[in-house]
Parts: sequence; C-alpha cells; structure tokens
Amino acid sequence: MRDLKLTGYLIVNRRKKIVTKFQKKDKRTNAKLHKSNKPSYVSKAEREKLAEQESNEPQEIQE
Repeated sequence: MRDLKLTGYLIVNRRKKIVTKFQKKDKRTNAKLHKSNKPSYVSKAEREKLAEQESNEPQEIQE
C-alpha cells in the first residue's frame, strides 16, 4: 500500500519537473523577444573620451 502512495508522489513530482522545465524555456524565449529600451552601458573612460572630443570641437557662435 505504501508503495502505491510513493509512486503517486513520484509521478506528480516528475510531471512538475517537466512542466517547470518547459515554463523556464518559454520564459527565456519570451524575454529574448522583448528587448529592453534601456541604453547600453558606456564605461566611465568612454564617457570621458566623448566629453573631451565634444569640448575640443569648435563651437558655433549663435546670434
């Protein structure tokens, strides 16, 4: 009798593992489809280079 109860739990656990495996896979593919609008990271050194380039460009005189 006890063996029957254990096999029932094992079947449920196996089914749950399979379902969660596919749910994780679906979640990953869905995340790849919806890209973030967040701007890409620019390092501090790159920001300094860009700022220096902007300051070195001749500035137009506005009237």
